[in-house]
Amino acid sequence: MKEGFCLFETAIGPCALAFAPSGLIGVQLPGASESATRGRMHRLHPDLEEAPPSPEAQDAIAAIRRLLAGEKLDLQEIRLDMAGLAPFNRAVYELARKILPGTTLTYGEVAAGIGQPGAAQAVGQALGANPFPIVVPCHRVLAANGRYGGFSAPGGTATKLKLLRIEGAPAGAQLSLFD
Repeated sequence: MKEGFCLFETAIGPCALAFAPSGLIGVQLPGASESATRGRMHRLHPDLEEAPPSPEAQDAIAAIRRLLAGEKLDLQEIRLDMAGLAPFNRAVYELARKILPGTTLTYGEVAAGIGQPGAAQAVGQALGANPFPIVVPCHRVLAANGRYGGFSAPGGTATKLKLLRIEGAPAGAQLSLFD
């Protein structure tokens, strides 16, 4: 299996993923346009060329499409290549992957869950650097008292709220201004 990246259409717009024999190495939510999403992939993975998805990447695309269409999937079966990531970030991402669709945790709960109580801000920074949004569902992590917190993907908090709404999370249903 070779490596590369590809764009694919979803219910929320064109997403992208980068793949290698070791698993997915990056996922991108839609940018302002298909060319913006492609450009972001080029910047993040300058050594990769656009290519047809591998069979494993095709399976990941199908699962991501189904999740973004409203199906309750956890995407834990998608293999990620986390080599080179800081151990703290890996721990945050591994725990975040266990948050089921329609549910949320706070940054503080994630910090406590990885044995680092008091590291909520560091959890937020790790999630802000998440190379696998959707597959590592950083949108399911909220600030204290159910506040939405930030979201570093294109569209910011509006995208976070849209994703939570698609999944049926209570936080996503509280505001309707972001539809």
